[in-house]
Amino acid sequence: MRNVRHILSGLTLAACVAAGAASAAEYYSWTKQQYALTEDYVREEMPPGFKVVVAELEGPVFADASGKTLYGWPLTPLRNGNAGELKGKPTCDDTHYRENVGLQSPYPGGLELPEVNTRPSCVQVWPPVLASADSKAVGKWTIVDGPNGRKQWAYDGQALYTSNLDQKAGDVLGATSALEGGDGEGALRKPMGPERNMPSQFKVSVSHAGRQLTLANNYSIYVFDGDAGGKFGCTGACLEKFQPVPAPERIRPQGDWTIVERSPGVKQWAYRGRPVYSYILEQKRPSFEGSDEPGWHNVFTQLPPQFPKGFQITEGTAGSMLADAKGRTLYLYNCNDDAQDQLDCSHPSQPQAYRLAICGKGDWQRCRKTFQYLAAGADEKSDSGIWSIKYIDASTGRWVEPSASGAQRVWAYRDRPVYVCTRDKTPGDYECDAWGEFSGMRNGWKAFWIREAFGRG
Repeated sequence: MRNVRHILSGLTLAACVAAGAASAAEYYSWTKQQYALTEDYVREEMPPGFKVVVAELEGPVFADASGKTLYGWPLTPLRNGNAGELKGKPTCDDTHYRENVGLQSPYPGGLELPEVNTRPSCVQVWPPVLASADSKAVGKWTIVDGPNGRKQWAYDGQALYTSNLDQKAGDVLGATSALEGGDGEGALRKPMGPERNMPSQFKVSVSHAGRQLTLANNYSIYVFDGDAGGKFGCTGACLEKFQPVPAPERIRPQGDWTIVERSPGVKQWAYRGRPVYSYILEQKRPSFEGSDEPGWHNVFTQLPPQFPKGFQITEGTAGSMLADAKGRTLYLYNCNDDAQDQLDCSHPSQPQAYRLAICGKGDWQRCRKTFQYLAAGADEKSDSGIWSIKYIDASTGRWVEPSASGAQRVWAYRDRPVYVCTRDKTPGDYECDAWGEFSGMRNGWKAFWIREAFGRG
């Protein structure tokens, strides 16, 4: 069984068990100062009323004056065409679409959408960020012409919107960069943020494990416990597996990035004071493969909030998953419809017909026999904005008030219910992973992967 202790260690060593199920709290044994580290970004001039907010999962994002996250809808190639917006040409309007457009097989265009009579328009779900008559462009911030004569703010040409799901500063409930979009997932919205303050050789990959640093070609980067006290511990045979990430001759330090000299004239990048390496034997991109080597750790710019107390990490044959106190694997439901405006359908406020069709042929009781909401105890609570406790009506799949008849107290992640699968019998089982269309990404369930050996969770 693979050792999972390095997965979330970031730049420090988390104290946790060597194998089996580990308390999620053990993954957060770093100091308060280290836990508080956030991703650096390039400061730039912004129009009045806009600011940068550091979100728990997304890192630095742009927000309006009230703190609401700003989103874009980049053009995305799908199986049978494109969806989204070209730069400078917003298309999200007040049209109430009634049929799908067949951009994602196997369904042809022309099929009536669920709950068509109450389906909102694009602008009802994604209010455009309007520009006043006296607004002026600043740097990458420009003003573009939208439908119905509206003047709308854009960043780097991409028209900006807020989400009707976000309620407070730092919320990023409308969309997440942890799902990159594409043929299977549909044309997803994307939180917009400033340029990251890092050399062009690097980028950030987002998963439930955190905001992971990789090379521009997606190979993971690592740090080594043996590099300490100004001395390099990775030498000789170590360099047959790990390769120092070279710093170009004329490059300069940038933000959290500095340059160290391994030997005369041989320069290497260091992140937050730690020299960084790539793993020569890495087969997938990005991965945690190098962290299986003793003393080596993946590198993160920003770590996710702590999991709720009592949750644990379990090991399956395909990787490491988040589980409840009983060791049951947790699942998240994904849904994106195939109308022209490609609206999300994973939230309880949105049509439940997609979910019920996949798990119960339209019958909520049949669906519940396989997927059950993760109950939250009366004394349980959340210390983050991503994790919350809500009340739901299982018969409708809608959030309700605690006093409502039949209300169930359940855990939610990004304001969406968390599930367990009745087919899982022992810790480490993940029988319901990839349940649904496009391996559970377009309409279905995915296990809450912390480390997925065969692809990213």
